[in-house]
Amino acid sequence: MRILLSRAGRALPVVAAAAALAAVTALPAATASASVASPVVRAAVGDEAPYIVTVHKDVDPARVARMVGASPDYVYRTALHGFSARLSPGQVAALHVIPGVESVQEDGGVSSFGTAG
Repeated sequence: MRILLSRAGRALPVVAAAAALAAVTALPAATASASVASPVVRAAVGDEAPYIVTVHKDVDPARVARMVGASPDYVYRTALHGFSARLSPGQVAALHVIPGVESVQEDGGVSSFGTAG
């Protein structure tokens, strides 16, 4: 389903991404572990989809989730370093410009056709 947005609605993801990038780049290295509080507009539940976000090993996945106003379902720190959460299109756009974010992938089901062997 395609959703048509007004000019202001199309600009929101860009503004959110720019704000997230500015917040990250403005932090000195010594305060990089401090939490960054910035207002994030939450989308309607129907606009959110499940995503898996991976980050560099030296980046705190829970902190990245807080930066975009996401509530992680799970935070991964062993085999995978990142988090899973339901994200709006604006949050996805913001994550793409945050340094240290390696990937943002929509979570989906996995199925097998046939048998192994």
